[in-house]
Amino acid sequence: MDPREADPSPAHAVEAGLAPALDAWASHLRWERNLAAHTRRAYAGDLANLAGFLAGRGTADWALVDHRDLRAWLADLHRRGAERTTVARRATAARVFFAWAVGTGRVPHDPAAALRAPRADRNLPPTLDRRATAGVFEHLAARIAAAEDPREQAVALRDAAIIEVLYSCGLRVSELCGLDTGGWDADRRLLRVRGKGDKERATPLGVPAERALAAWLAVRPLLAGPAAGECVFVGERGARIDPRVVRRIVHATLAAVPDAPDLGPHGLRHAMATHLLEGGADLRSVQEMLGHASLGTTQIYTHVTNERLRDAFRQAHPRA
Repeated sequence: MDPREADPSPAHAVEAGLAPALDAWASHLRWERNLAAHTRRAYAGDLANLAGFLAGRGTADWALVDHRDLRAWLADLHRRGAERTTVARRATAARVFFAWAVGTGRVPHDPAAALRAPRADRNLPPTLDRRATAGVFEHLAARIAAAEDPREQAVALRDAAIIEVLYSCGLRVSELCGLDTGGWDADRRLLRVRGKGDKERATPLGVPAERALAAWLAVRPLLAGPAAGECVFVGERGARIDPRVVRRIVHATLAAVPDAPDLGPHGLRHAMATHLLEGGADLRSVQEMLGHASLGTTQIYTHVTNERLRDAFRQAHPRA
């Protein structure tokens, strides 16, 4: 088992009466809900925090928790300076946990059903404008042309394909790292992507990204080792590329481009969505391409594009 997939026990340093339910819930999230490892770790940490708070108040039984306990917990987080996003996520974790606990008969009522948390700020990090995006791909082309030996060129072609695919398809870094060669449908110009919750979707692949991917796959044997299997992208040790390596590649590439903000792979996903909506794509299509379960998650990008429209109006309209 990959050690990154292992779930930390959320029950450590928790009253014995609270621990068994947390361990059972962690198993439920993994084997029944099939949540991603980082999501499970976040939820485990959230509930361990709640359990520690309850234990400090002398509560050692989930069935004794009421709505006031949960509100006191969120208020304590706020007093300690927790970010609004953290408080909102922990409230969500509590609602998910208690809904499961009621459904499995572990508690008689759901104290989190009406739990409210401060609305998380919905601000996007800085993103690439179109000029900076063009500069990124010009830099990548120059790097390929300047490569002095086949292996160096293979690394440059791989990095270019990574950036192209991230931007063309709006993939999460975990989705990019999980790509297999059999998932590219060249005839239909689609990539099959396995996203959150192990859900599969097909996303269109732009022509420049197709060319970059084909160029990389042609030289992939120079880097791929026996452990590579069918993965599309490999690290320099020859196995499936690690998300941390992809993040380093993206940061280093953008750092070489004047006026480009310091972004990671998720910043390219934001840029793709924003540029699609600015170009006239409908929200539902963008939702499908990004693999968002809820249209509400995608709607944040309409806020960004609307703000840009307002800025353009204020700057250009004589009666703004």
